[in-house]
Amino acid sequence: MTLPELVRRSFLRPLLLLLLGLRLAGPAAAQPVDAPTVPLAELQPGMPGEVWTVFKGREPEPFSVQVTGILRNALGPGKNMILCELTDPRVQAMGAVAGMSGSPLYVGGRLAGVLAYQIQRFETVRYAGFTPIGDMLEISSLPPGRDSFAPSPLPVRDGREPRSAAAAPAFSPISPAFALGGLAPAVAGVLQPQFSALGLDVTALGGNDAAGAESPAAPEPATLRPGQVVAVALAVGDISLAGTGTVSHVDGRRILAFGHPMLSLGATELPMASAEVVTILPSQYNSIKVSNAGGIIGTFSQDRLSGIYGELGRKPAMVPVEVNFPGRLSRKSLHFDVVRHEQVLPLVAATGLAQAVMGSNESGFARGFRVTTTVEFPGSAPVGVSQIYPGPQGFSQGLGDFVKNLSLWLFNPYARVFPERIRFDLEDMPETPQGVVELMQVSRASAAPGERVDVTVGWRGFQRESETETRTVAIPAEWAGRELEVLLTTGPELDELTGRSRTVQVAQLRSFEEYISVLREFRRSDGLYLAVVEKARLLTDQRATTQDMPGSLERIARSADEMRFQRRDAIKPLWEQHLLPGRLFNVVVRKPLAVSD
Repeated sequence: MTLPELVRRSFLRPLLLLLLGLRLAGPAAAQPVDAPTVPLAELQPGMPGEVWTVFKGREPEPFSVQVTGILRNALGPGKNMILCELTDPRVQAMGAVAGMSGSPLYVGGRLAGVLAYQIQRFETVRYAGFTPIGDMLEISSLPPGRDSFAPSPLPVRDGREPRSAAAAPAFSPISPAFALGGLAPAVAGVLQPQFSALGLDVTALGGNDAAGAESPAAPEPATLRPGQVVAVALAVGDISLAGTGTVSHVDGRRILAFGHPMLSLGATELPMASAEVVTILPSQYNSIKVSNAGGIIGTFSQDRLSGIYGELGRKPAMVPVEVNFPGRLSRKSLHFDVVRHEQVLPLVAATGLAQAVMGSNESGFARGFRVTTTVEFPGSAPVGVSQIYPGPQGFSQGLGDFVKNLSLWLFNPYARVFPERIRFDLEDMPETPQGVVELMQVSRASAAPGERVDVTVGWRGFQRESETETRTVAIPAEWAGRELEVLLTTGPELDELTGRSRTVQVAQLRSFEEYISVLREFRRSDGLYLAVVEKARLLTDQRATTQDMPGSLERIARSADEMRFQRRDAIKPLWEQHLLPGRLFNVVVRKPLAVSD
């Protein structure tokens, strides 16, 4: 009986595995260099193999496996999977580890495949699935996308709860160990649902040695070898987000890794970063490598079924993000770069802002703060928006809306234009900005042209005495004979009531320039708007609005282009003023105003 058979069948299995592990723990075998590949047809059950991966640090070491068999067409037509038993006692105890994806399998000194799939989760004898090396080599010959900075949208989850372990598939790709660096655990916890909605399983237990904070970044390797750790970075700098895996195959500067799709983006453009493994956290459910992500060393340009492919020495275009504190000279600004992806960029940019607000000893925004967001697009004047929050808790509760609004500002359906820079400026409020409207009085309910109407607003600030503001409305001749309203509300509410929805209607605009112009026209979100309005039947043509168009003309316009010409009942402001800037209110008050002939 051979040793592998004895290990597999004997009641002395635990002792024999331990002795085998002690033997393997002696002088490390030399890793094959430029190893030839072995055809899938030559692999037979019972063949011993070695898998090279990093257990700690940057240097790979081997662990033993035994070929169990080939699962034909397991991953699709013509896409097979090599099934191996993990005979090394170190790995048998914890199974395939998140972060081992791509670890090369050598059989008889030849490269056979790469570790890629977890088999079950609670089996008593650990197995793993390997992608044949021939399938991985196909990736490097695929053409890049026509727009290499335009990855497909991430898979968005439908909001259902994850399936139980009992209902999980028999095998699944080993999840990349995505980790946030430079982030306080409390901040990561708040953002976890946002990342999960994008299909990213993110942990806060990770590091970042490329931020250049207190310790110098580790030297970047000039080359990579099969079995070494490598990371796919979605953000680098003071804030980082990187998924750790293993190098599978190296051909000069061409790198294959992971052995399974990362996010199934196809032709893409994502940063390749160095990394080091701090330790492995073993678990019966899902063991994981805990790593520090380093600086960018190349670019991954393919994310396919059989793995990811990239090249060393080429840095992808990214979007710089800054978080500044104009009123605090003692606070260090945050600087990080984020991948040019429509869904990842707004979320990671907001993550850096959340860290500045909630994750520092010097945050101190308890009374409230203002966030001024400035987005710089190529060939266009910067676009800016200002938002006030009553404190970190209010910001945390509104984080989802902030990411949604930032997405609206960053990306448009008309042209693939990525911002050149995003800047957040945080400023303390001198006092808590919340306010409550206690009354609104109109001096008269009817007036004639040439007369004046006084509107008094009574309000109270947080822990302050009541105050009043009075505005005078002069009644012009063109208001004669109209039934109007005096309206007091917030900017966003007035935008909605007047038909200027913050969800831009794609069919009513024709270009990126028009889209940016619409964004600039939104009313401010702080303070109050006092307006004299009338009910109107509006017909919109892109950004132009026609009030009370004759029905015959409206029918002709809408029959010509129903998506472009839209009719809706709304209100039309005839006069408006902005009151009490720097305060947050939640109010809608209406008073009638009749203007006689």
